[in-house]
Amino acid sequence: MMRKKSISASKASLVLFLCQMISALEVPLDSKLLEELSQPPTITQQSPKDYIVDPRENIVIQCEAKGKPPPSFSWTRNGTHFDIDKDAQVTMKPNSGTLVINIMNGGKAEAYEGVYQCTARNERGAAISNNIVIRPSRSPLWTKEKLEPNQVREGDSLVLHCRPPVGLPPPIIFWMDNAFQRLPQSERVSQGLNGDLYFSNVQPEDTREDYICYARFNHTQTIQQKQPISVKVFSTKPVTERQPVLLTPTGSTSTKVELRGNVLLLECIAAGLPTPVIRWIKEGGELPANRTFFENFKKTLKIIDVSEADSGNYKCIARNILGSAHHVISVTVKAAPYWITAPRNLVLSPGEDGTLICRANGNPKPNISWLANGVPIAIAPEDPSRKVDGDTIIFSHVQERSSAVYQCNASNEYGYLLANAFVNVLAEPPRILTSANKLYQVISDSPALLDCAYFGSPKPEIEWFKGVKGSILRGNEYIFHDNGTLEIPVAQKDSTGTYTCVARNELGKIQNEVQLEVKDPTMIIKQPEYKVVQRYGQVSFECIIKHDSTLLPAVIWLKDNDELPDDERFLVGKDNLTIMNVTDRDDGTYTCIVNTTLDSVSASAVLTVVAAPPTPAIIYARPNPPFDLELTGQLERSVELSWIPGDENNSPITNFVIEYEDGLHEPGVWHYQTEVPGTQTTVQLKLSPYVNYSFRVIAVNEIGRSQPSEPSEQYLTKSANPDENPSNVQGIGSEPDNLVITWESLKGFQSNGPGLQYKVSWRQKDVDDEWTSVIVANVSKYIVSGTPTFVPYEIKVQALNDLGYAPEPSEVIGHSGEDLPMVAPGNVQVHVVNSTLAKVHWDPVPLKTVRGHLQGYKVYYWKVQSLSRRSRRHVEKKILTFRGNKTFGMLPGLEPYSSYKLNVRVVNGKGEGPASPDKVFKTPEGVPSSPSFLKITNPTLDSLTLEWGSPTHPNGVLTSYILKFQPINNTHELGPLVEIRIPANESSLILKNLNYSTRYKFYFNAQTSVGSGSQITEEAVTIMDEAGILRPAVGAGKAMASRQVDIATQGWFIGLMCAVALLILILLIVCFIRRNKGGKYPVKEKEDAHADPEIQPMKEDDGTFGEYSDAEDHKPLKKGSRTPSDRTVKKEDSDDSLVDYGEGVNGQFNEDGSFIGQYSGKKEKEPAEGNESSEAPSPVNAMNSFV
Repeated sequence: MMRKKSISASKASLVLFLCQMISALEVPLDSKLLEELSQPPTITQQSPKDYIVDPRENIVIQCEAKGKPPPSFSWTRNGTHFDIDKDAQVTMKPNSGTLVINIMNGGKAEAYEGVYQCTARNERGAAISNNIVIRPSRSPLWTKEKLEPNQVREGDSLVLHCRPPVGLPPPIIFWMDNAFQRLPQSERVSQGLNGDLYFSNVQPEDTREDYICYARFNHTQTIQQKQPISVKVFSTKPVTERQPVLLTPTGSTSTKVELRGNVLLLECIAAGLPTPVIRWIKEGGELPANRTFFENFKKTLKIIDVSEADSGNYKCIARNILGSAHHVISVTVKAAPYWITAPRNLVLSPGEDGTLICRANGNPKPNISWLANGVPIAIAPEDPSRKVDGDTIIFSHVQERSSAVYQCNASNEYGYLLANAFVNVLAEPPRILTSANKLYQVISDSPALLDCAYFGSPKPEIEWFKGVKGSILRGNEYIFHDNGTLEIPVAQKDSTGTYTCVARNELGKIQNEVQLEVKDPTMIIKQPEYKVVQRYGQVSFECIIKHDSTLLPAVIWLKDNDELPDDERFLVGKDNLTIMNVTDRDDGTYTCIVNTTLDSVSASAVLTVVAAPPTPAIIYARPNPPFDLELTGQLERSVELSWIPGDENNSPITNFVIEYEDGLHEPGVWHYQTEVPGTQTTVQLKLSPYVNYSFRVIAVNEIGRSQPSEPSEQYLTKSANPDENPSNVQGIGSEPDNLVITWESLKGFQSNGPGLQYKVSWRQKDVDDEWTSVIVANVSKYIVSGTPTFVPYEIKVQALNDLGYAPEPSEVIGHSGEDLPMVAPGNVQVHVVNSTLAKVHWDPVPLKTVRGHLQGYKVYYWKVQSLSRRSRRHVEKKILTFRGNKTFGMLPGLEPYSSYKLNVRVVNGKGEGPASPDKVFKTPEGVPSSPSFLKITNPTLDSLTLEWGSPTHPNGVLTSYILKFQPINNTHELGPLVEIRIPANESSLILKNLNYSTRYKFYFNAQTSVGSGSQITEEAVTIMDEAGILRPAVGAGKAMASRQVDIATQGWFIGLMCAVALLILILLIVCFIRRNKGGKYPVKEKEDAHADPEIQPMKEDDGTFGEYSDAEDHKPLKKGSRTPSDRTVKKEDSDDSLVDYGEGVNGQFNEDGSFIGQYSGKKEKEPAEGNESSEAPSPVNAMNSFV
């Protein structure tokens, strides 16, 4: 509740404020209505007050506003009108007030320093932004200075001064050596808040010449380096120990002023040997818990989120074994203005009253001033309906001309707050927003809610009629809600009909008709019953329903609250469920659920599967229900219950379940109370106050549960205060200016008495405020309006009834509503890892600008174009979310050699903040995809034509194509592999000098500068030589491969082979006879044979004859003198052999037996890709050797 004020004017303001809360119009969030209503401007987005910009990038000063009609924008700079049309470097975004100052094309950021303010104006008023101070960041160079070496005695103290250049914003200081390694710090050596490096005492290991102070200017991403400082420590024996002396701060006392909400940093660094230890205390008080931290080896005291209560004297004590030194810092906490109650927009009807309240606090107390449409209210046009009373503006009998935007400025020497709030006076005839002839259908005996959403100014009166000429509806059987809704608490069949809603004000009248149909409820008139069935038997459950004839029911069966097993043994009929061949797995609870569009009913039954009994059968069944229940020893909070067990039916009772009914709060509903072992027949039950108890008992054995016993007599306990408070108390705002307090209501029996209510209390955390409380009933939610955005509140909810309060509840912390984040993440940097992966970094936004619970950051990225195709396509943005306060993330799945853009946004519970400026990055080249196709056409005897398409994804600049091919013989073995490199601008190739009637396998892929892409394969066959004669392929080069004619299955071929075999046999016999007779081949014959390489003697190993030397004319044929199996002729075996036609012993033969060494030259052994054919020589090839 609001605090009482002593002056009468404030009381009047309070009364008017309450009137405002009652009479101010609520505008429904209907999109069509909002588009039609006039509204003064509202600033929706603006740059921060202190805006430091990068002097190398364009300056973007944000100003966005909404209003009806759309507002126009203007700017002031340093208090005077800023004419952007006269500055070619400045542009304003379309339909926006955002300024873009072009620095990257010749502008100078320093020329645009100053204070900027945006005004958004339409016919209803003018809203203004904060004063936005634009300053370019600065990272000046270090001034050159001559640094003398420091000669220090061991054990003495030393201070190395950094004195960095003054930058904007101030730089981050750190000390490193020449190897760019951070200098180690400890209790003895540490860096102070001013950047200097302090040595409490120096040691010999401190001697070095590269103490370097670095200043990092984050805004411009630059680092400045001071000249190295040299320190030389000389030793003296013995080293004198010294008691502590403070190096900083100097003197015995000092003062410090800090602002509320900031971080307080106090520092004490002491000299001494041994190294002193620092301790902190607060005189006359304790250091604040949970907000106090010690840094820099306890030399720095850090208190976060300081408030006025943190003012006082803080003492640091430096101590070693020789003594101590101390220093007292007097801390004063001041406060820039902060809101207590910010002014809120006001929508009024002509003739109504209202108030705008602007309350802020600070230290010193801020001065409140008002402006109207951006002009000080003292010199603004007069408005007779307006009266200013300090922090309140009172409006009386407003008219449409009273519409305006008012600005409240709260300022003191430490800052200011500026808030816009409009007064919108609307004169609108009534409008009904509910669609005409809307049909409502309900079940009989249930509530019916008929909507009549409306708007008008002044607020219309709503009346309801039934029927075309019916009278106005009145009486207790109807409830009329403030939003126009008509509620019929218990609708009956005769409630069916047409209902008319009439809305009227002094500007007009409108009506709307809706239809109500009341349906009969759906009922299960024959419910499934408990069944016991033997294994492998059959069982059926019935579920017969009755329903309204206009509703279509759907019947669903469940087993143990899950779908029926997918088993053909389960047969679902119209009114029943049958289970065939029952097994133990079918044991469980079966539920019949009947659904219509308006209601749902269900009924369940248990199926127990028992083993087939031996002969004679022993019947195992659930126990009979207990009986003869009796209550004794009745007390206020306990009673004793006893019973007699029923027959256990051949299965011992394992336990009893006791249930209770509360006839006062929930008649007919049974709740679990407790359970006891099956050997126990009495139990002491704990009771709650103000409950009309009845008890029943259920027996349980291995077969299942018995039917419940008959209820016991009733026992009504006395009323008492509530024993407990509501649970799950939460405070979460649904709007930026409210706090929604929710809780779980107590159950009926928890009320402990009649008149259950809840006392809801709240106050803003860390603000010296009293508790505000309200008492509510029959609800579990309360909305606190007019709160600041996302501030913590202490909340408690206490139960009470007619007899008194529950115990004092515990407090919980909630937050008022979140608003969208204010600023975008800065310093977005992208590091491209490889052609498909990039890493993005950003600076976290200040938590104060998040204005809600930080949920993480979203990275939006999209491909702009491919660098190889230079063609744009539909931009598909991708989004990656990084939870928490992460400041980096990986972007996978990028396309190589492409240009991308990305931006980063911070996310809270309300939504996303503004996007950071788009960052452009490019991915490097990658390997291409496979060619889009490979076609082989125009086969001839010795050539094939290859055609191909470029890769669908070149992923870079193509440098060439690689073609590899090799022949395939009849056994699918691969021949030598040939590789050809083809220029990237080619799309076809004629491959010549191939063997006829030969199958080739081709491997084809594309290359970029990065490497080869995936290959595409094809096979093709050259056409058959019609003459059927094999010719030597002179000049075939690498394209030559073994020629084979696949005619082995032809009839004529088989006959020919038989003749050839016989002829070879005869020739062998003749040669053998001639050799035995001492005959020899004449030299001339050999010379003639040399003249035609196709007419060569055949070696025995491959179907040809071998040669003999003259030196062996009269000798018998030696074993091993024939051509070896590797198709070479040894030199010593024949001086005149076929090897003479090749180049050394590596001369080779074709598979047809012909010698090819003289045509192809010496051929290197092929790589492992191809394999020589190992099949037996073809008889046809042998015949060709004789031709």
